[in-house]
Amino acid sequence: MNGFLKYFIAFLGSISFIVAIFLSSVQVAVYGDIDGYFLKEYRKYNVFENVDISENNLMYVTYEMLDYLDDKRDDLVIYTTVNDEEREFFNEREKAHMYDVKNLFNSGKSIRVKCLILTIFTYILVILKDKSFLSTISKGFLGAFTFVLATTITLTAIISSNFTKYFTIFHQIFFDNDLWLLNPEKDLLINIVPEGFFVDTAIRIGSIFIFTIMAISVLSVVLIFVDRKRRSL
Repeated sequence: MNGFLKYFIAFLGSISFIVAIFLSSVQVAVYGDIDGYFLKEYRKYNVFENVDISENNLMYVTYEMLDYLDDKRDDLVIYTTVNDEEREFFNEREKAHMYDVKNLFNSGKSIRVKCLILTIFTYILVILKDKSFLSTISKGFLGAFTFVLATTITLTAIISSNFTKYFTIFHQIFFDNDLWLLNPEKDLLINIVPEGFFVDTAIRIGSIFIFTIMAISVLSVVLIFVDRKRRSL
C-alpha cells in the first residue's frame, strides 16, 4: 500500500470521525446543561411571561420533552399549568412534529455509530499497513479538519446571511410534511423555542464542535512532530 493510499484511507476515516464528533456536539449542546442552558434561553426570550407558565412547570415540560426525544418516555402526554389552567401542554400537531424530530434524533445516533465503526475500521487498516501509523492518521485528520473547517466557514457565512431562509430549507430537507409550520397563536412549542433559540443553539453546537476538532488537530500536530523526532534518531 503506497503512501498516498494510506493517507487517503486515514483522511476518509477522519472525515467519518469528524461527522461523529459533530453529531456528538449536538447531543452535548442539547443535553449537556439542561438547567443552565434552557433556563437562560427561556429568560432571554421572555418565554415564561409570553406563555404565562412558571419556571418550574416549563422546566418540567422541558425535561419530559427531552426524555421523549432520547427514547426515555413513550409519548408527549404532559400535563402542567399554563395561564393558571391545568392542561395538556402539547397539542396533536405538536406531538406529530416532535415524533418526526425524535426520528431525526434517532437517525443521528445511528449515523454516529456507523461513522465510528468506519473510523475504527480505517484506522486499524492504516495501523496494520503503516509503521508510522500515528503520523499518517494525524496527517489524515489534519487534512479532514482543513476540509471541514473550510466547509463550515462557508456554510456559516451563507446561513448567517439569512438564517430564517436556511432554517426553512433545513426543515424542507429533513421533514417530508408541513407539521413544523406551527402557529404561535395556538401552538406553545413555537413560543418556548423561538427562532432566536435555534440561532443560539446552532452557535453553541458549532462552538463545541470547532473546539473539539481543533483540540484533536493540535494533538495531531504534536504526534506528527514526535514521530519525526523518533525517526530522526
